Amino acid sequence: MIAALSVAELLAAYRTGELSPVEVMQAVLAQAARHEGALHALCATDADGALAAARASEARWRAGAPLALDGVPVTLKENIAVPGAAYRLGTAATPDDAVADFEAPPAARLREAGAIAWARTTMPDYGMLSSGLSSLYPEPARNPWDTALTPGGSSAGAAAAATAGYGPLHLGTDIGGSIRLPAGWCGLVGLKPSHGRVPIKPGYAGRVAGPLTRRVADAAAMLSVLAQPDARDPTQLPPGPVAPRPLVLRGLRLGLLLDAGWGDAVQPDVAAAITAAARAFEQAGAIVEPLPAFTTREMADGIDHFWRMRSWLDISALPPERRAKVLPYILDWVAPAAAYDAATVFRGYSQMQALREAANAACEPFDFVLSPVAPMPAYPAHRASPRHDPARPFEHIAFTLPCNMSEQPALSINAGYTAAGLPVGLQIIGRRFDDAGVLALGAAWEVLRPAQRPWPFGGPAS
Repeated sequence: MIAALSVAELLAAYRTGELSPVEVMQAVLAQAARHEGALHALCATDADGALAAARASEARWRAGAPLALDGVPVTLKENIAVPGAAYRLGTAATPDDAVADFEAPPAARLREAGAIAWARTTMPDYGMLSSGLSSLYPEPARNPWDTALTPGGSSAGAAAAATAGYGPLHLGTDIGGSIRLPAGWCGLVGLKPSHGRVPIKPGYAGRVAGPLTRRVADAAAMLSVLAQPDARDPTQLPPGPVAPRPLVLRGLRLGLLLDAGWGDAVQPDVAAAITAAARAFEQAGAIVEPLPAFTTREMADGIDHFWRMRSWLDISALPPERRAKVLPYILDWVAPAAAYDAATVFRGYSQMQALREAANAACEPFDFVLSPVAPMPAYPAHRASPRHDPARPFEHIAFTLPCNMSEQPALSINAGYTAAGLPVGLQIIGRRFDDAGVLALGAAWEVLRPAQRPWPFGGPAS
């Protein structure tokens, strides 16, 4: 299936003339047309623009002057700004005619590399849920492994599109797990880069952009383009190597974290898959040691309070008729912030630094840390979170949140499957700035792990 080819396979086929960017773009559009009625992954497509870009790419290939990702299809999450494109942040509370007036750095880097941004993917209101539930779209995004379930979020549509073979590259964002959670629940590779590795606008504490793909090599190819300087992000890192680095498993020190210290308990099928992955690395020569929990309920609740206040300020500033359009779950979540005093907000903010220090200190003795991405597999699509309880909204992000605060790179990759056949995400956490390392260990796991099941909407296992 053309739409399921990898970046390397596409570029090789373009180079030999076996395929053209136009043929590939037509195949991707056809794949999306076949499955969108069930998946609801896309909020906008530009078929005419995509085919025009594909023809321009085809001309560059024929002239022998292709760009780094020339002719490779890519989707962009709806909160990645593109001038003139709808910019509604997944919520009906934004005006119907809201459009972006700037180009976000990740979109610019992909465009400059010749990638074809042909569609925008769905997300929940303001990106504040781990599902695709949204006040803006008639139906939430669905998980291709079981369309009664969520693909996860907030990069919900991106994960559904990647799983269903809408081309090889999909761009998400992550502030507490919004790339890794959907990647884990869909069996994908999802990279939360080191903070600043991929310049982004607008920026925020812990917020990053990164790839959702079917293969580690595709994520690495995408990161090599995204990790270019852009002065609009004052937190950008200096240029550094991001290609998977040489890695010897023998003697590698791996921490195994199965208890986050708070949140929902890890379900048996999930624990079994992550433990089996750790044992496979051990059999390959790595040294695996248990890592005790290093995060606390105080950290989690403090960050929750701070985020509630941030969102309440934004939502309370809306005109009443706009505020009423926000997803009710989100309104219920932010409502308590109206009564917070300054001390509550400051203490909440201070927990971001407390978590940063705890995570870096706990992970420092290890080359990498292994953990579940989430304590459970995918849950029903119409739920905002596994508990669907705005009073306890983040019980499922205890393994992913620390890396946003600590600025460490973290990769989600499929570990195995539950008894019901649902993917289980393995999180590989690296030391700060070692994006090349987490990609390398992810590539090693692709070789070590048991055979993967075929993708649910076509394409070979990988």
